[in-house]
Amino acid sequence: MPEDEVRAVAENLLEALRFFGQARADAEIRDLPGLSLIFCGLNYAAFNAALQARPIDGDAQELGRLIDVSAEHFDARSLRWTYWVCEDFLNQPLRREASRVFKRHGMRHLTEAPGMYAERLTPATRSLPSLDVRPVADESTRSAFSEVMSTAFEIPHSVSMSVYGAERAWKGTFQGYVGYSNGRAVTTTATVITGDTIGLYSVATLPQHRRLGFAEAIMRQVIQEAQRTRGVSRTVLQSTSSGFSLYEAMGYRAVTSFNVFISD
Repeated sequence: MPEDEVRAVAENLLEALRFFGQARADAEIRDLPGLSLIFCGLNYAAFNAALQARPIDGDAQELGRLIDVSAEHFDARSLRWTYWVCEDFLNQPLRREASRVFKRHGMRHLTEAPGMYAERLTPATRSLPSLDVRPVADESTRSAFSEVMSTAFEIPHSVSMSVYGAERAWKGTFQGYVGYSNGRAVTTTATVITGDTIGLYSVATLPQHRRLGFAEAIMRQVIQEAQRTRGVSRTVLQSTSSGFSLYEAMGYRAVTSFNVFISD
């Protein structure tokens, strides 16, 4: 895949994950050579992340060293954590060996998230529902965003509120949106803009409102507004297995993949 597209996806993801490192007063971000460590301030592995920030020039020994550096920081706080690695940041031999390296260092594979890219979206092929889309800008919208995320992704309510419900969380580049249907919050998304690229994150819909077009509707509205006001053109995201077919239909294509490992 073109290196420019892969880097657009990886750099935008790194900026998005930094959200968790500034959401609480006790959260923290540590940028180390080739590695960024993000602490959310809670013992919740999904929000405590080590993200490899550039390709590895070395072999399994170098990857193991980066895992050990990450573990040292998180283990000092007795936190569970995840390590995100872009497959295109590993050479072919190391890509084949990576899972064994992580296993030797006490990490197991959690999930694989395709990194997707679109130069422009394709037109909608169905009639989408009407949505009142509001930016996360006050206590009401922060609470609504937290509730949808908690329900849609089965995040403990207290964790979701402690992170997404915190006013300080929304002071950076991560901008959230809530979609309301008939006055009820039913779907969310968030954006991060890096250069001429807009990244979409936290795409979530309440279970009883899924498969009705709400996620696509909020994504298209938010992207269109960002293109109009910020002049961004291309768009990226990390897909779940359930969202992959929707994103492909919208014009996204997988250009890389992120493997996520979790501490045991």
